[in-house]
Amino acid sequence: MLEIKIQNLNFSYTPEAPILKNISLTLDHRPTAIIGQNGAGKTTLVKLLKGLLKPSSGEIMIGNKSTRDFTVAQLAADIGLVFQNPNDQIFKNKVLDEVMFGPLNIGMSVEVAKIKALESLTQVGLQEKINENPYDLGLSERKLIAIASILAMDPKVVILDEPTIAQDYASKEKIKALIKQLSSQGKIVLTIIHDMDFVAECFERTIVLSKGKVLLDGSTKEVFTQEAVLKEAYLEMPHVTQLCKQLGYEETYLTVEAFIDDLKGILYKDIALPSKVQ
Repeated sequence: MLEIKIQNLNFSYTPEAPILKNISLTLDHRPTAIIGQNGAGKTTLVKLLKGLLKPSSGEIMIGNKSTRDFTVAQLAADIGLVFQNPNDQIFKNKVLDEVMFGPLNIGMSVEVAKIKALESLTQVGLQEKINENPYDLGLSERKLIAIASILAMDPKVVILDEPTIAQDYASKEKIKALIKQLSSQGKIVLTIIHDMDFVAECFERTIVLSKGKVLLDGSTKEVFTQEAVLKEAYLEMPHVTQLCKQLGYEETYLTVEAFIDDLKGILYKDIALPSKVQ
């Protein structure tokens, strides 16, 4: 199964101001969130993974490919990045043409590119919008178009930059389902995000960056138990986690559903069931 190996990674735009400092990570099939305050180095790390930047020192291996040895175009079939702002990604005047552009650019035939585009638009629920101008649609739908345009290329790695921005509940649920589906297909799914509730609900692993270094790396539940370290990184726990802590619960709950399920177990634990009627 594909892995991304980051070894002794350093990056700086100028020698006197390092952005990333000696980072070593292995990214695998577990859906992974990379969190941290602005300036922590999240976006720079993603640009390095995508090949938009090259390491000052160290190495990033996408499978057996070093990002040093390949252009962004050559890496496009392996790693797809959905921009935070879809307006930075969309440039065609028809939805179908927009979503077909990527597949065509990596060498798919017109026929295959159209099939892939229609499949990905169906995944995000926009199959009825194929002939519309993306800029006649709302920001939420444009974000879903940007996601579809990456999915249509069928990359091995999908990176979502702030996927929940401008999304309503229904759209967030679509993105959650996509993350699960992509992960089940063996793809590496990464996000950089400030939405801690979404992290808790969707991502198995969480990496905390602070000042260009890895501060925490572990299961999402393990990371969100480290309240003091999160405060050091100027991050908050998910809302339900905070609420349960304030109510005095020692257990770390990541979702409302997990809390309710546990609460039901506590409430019904000592209730005797009526004996069976003979």
